[in-house]
Amino acid sequence: MEMTIFIKDIRPVDSIARFMDFYHSLQMNYLASDLLDQGLSPQQISDAVIKAINIGKASGLVLNQHFKPIFSSFNKEIINDCKLSHLAYGLVMINADVELSVVGDFQVSLLQSYLINHS
Repeated sequence: MEMTIFIKDIRPVDSIARFMDFYHSLQMNYLASDLLDQGLSPQQISDAVIKAINIGKASGLVLNQHFKPIFSSFNKEIINDCKLSHLAYGLVMINADVELSVVGDFQVSLLQSYLINHS
């Protein structure tokens, strides 16, 4: 019986796409689950991520450059998580539950920064 260890058929398109996914993944320095430490519940995070993805779609963002579904560990459990770029993290925070002070503080600081830079 012959065992295949190496596939001779090189698929450049697949190779380039995998490299680009890896490269974009390196730019994603945030995890959606990090927001658990900020006081958001798993459901609030999930809702905010879904809204952020929908905004990204509507805005024409290349989603795989900003959102990457992964599995991670939390409290000795495996959970569905999402790696986020800096932009994606901001979109999630904008769309999170405004009743949380961390979300309100983020939104106010974002608007203040925008007004300072555009006055």
